[in-house]
Amino acid sequence: MLQNSLSFHQSSVSLEIIGLPDYSNNENKGQISIISDWKLNIIGKPLIEGKIDHLGQIMDAFYIYSSLIITNEKPLYESKLIDIKADNLYIHNIVLKSSKPEVRPLIIKIGNSLLSDIINCFDQLNESSKVRIKKSRFFNSMPKKVIFPLNNKVKFFNFFLPPFISICSLVLFSSTLIYFFNPIENKEKKELINKK
Repeated sequence: MLQNSLSFHQSSVSLEIIGLPDYSNNENKGQISIISDWKLNIIGKPLIEGKIDHLGQIMDAFYIYSSLIITNEKPLYESKLIDIKADNLYIHNIVLKSSKPEVRPLIIKIGNSLLSDIINCFDQLNESSKVRIKKSRFFNSMPKKVIFPLNNKVKFFNFFLPPFISICSLVLFSSTLIYFFNPIENKEKKELINKK
């Protein structure tokens, strides 16, 4: 039986999902519910691939790590399968560990743009209607102190930023009108017109 393959692309990163539809649930031929393999291809980096169990753990790792960057906490994620930590503000070290003892860990360095592209591919996979995958455990297991500061910051800026910009624009526009408008000159012009 031929397996289906779906790809998700973002700039220099592509994620390929390989598997079969679940015919017991009357799925279409193009669906993938039984994932056999996946491949994460980053241009200029070694190919990352594995089974479905690994995919869920790696997606969780990237989501948690990126949330730590956003919330200004120390960006460090460690597990049995993958470690991600910041080298500096722009470079991130990824260590992928094999379950086989004779296989050495794969170490990859990526920048912020590649990190963003990887997250985008995972987002596309999560939102795809053609692939049935368990949603990332990240959002369910994420501590409240990480979730709520993000929401509060967004609500705060959405509430106060537009009025603040409006007031600044009004003050700027008014000050330019006051600068160009001189009531004494206008009075003299009227007197000259009346004399004629």
